[in-house]
Amino acid sequence: MTTITEPDISAAEMTAAAEPVAAAPSTVSIYAAIGGRAAVTAAVDGLYSRLLADPELGHFFPGRVGPAHRAFVVTLVGQALGGPERYRGPDLAGAHRGLGITDAHFDRTAAHLDATLDELGVPRELTDQIVGIVATLRPAVVGT
Repeated sequence: MTTITEPDISAAEMTAAAEPVAAAPSTVSIYAAIGGRAAVTAAVDGLYSRLLADPELGHFFPGRVGPAHRAFVVTLVGQALGGPERYRGPDLAGAHRGLGITDAHFDRTAAHLDATLDELGVPRELTDQIVGIVATLRPAVVGT
């Protein structure tokens, strides 16, 4: 017959062993939280669909929006949201110079981005953060 004996552990050691270990805080990027490159691509595609259909903004894209332009924007936004992408496209101020983009145009575009993210089911808190991050691009886009 086998006899089971209590292990030689003090009450303090048992209490310490039973307490949960605090996990190191992990930071999830906005990029990862919304679903990575696929989600950013869907957002950019949805945004451009809205911009092209908008009577006040569509004229900024007379030749439509080609795959290279979309890829630049996906990469730029991906990097801004904490993704692994690294934007190596044209200088933003240079690319927008002379287009006559106003604060009202920028605000209208931001509203389209907000609506696109909402339509895609991005939580409000993340949408607000994304629109805030994109808003930092205003000086490079408006009035250059």
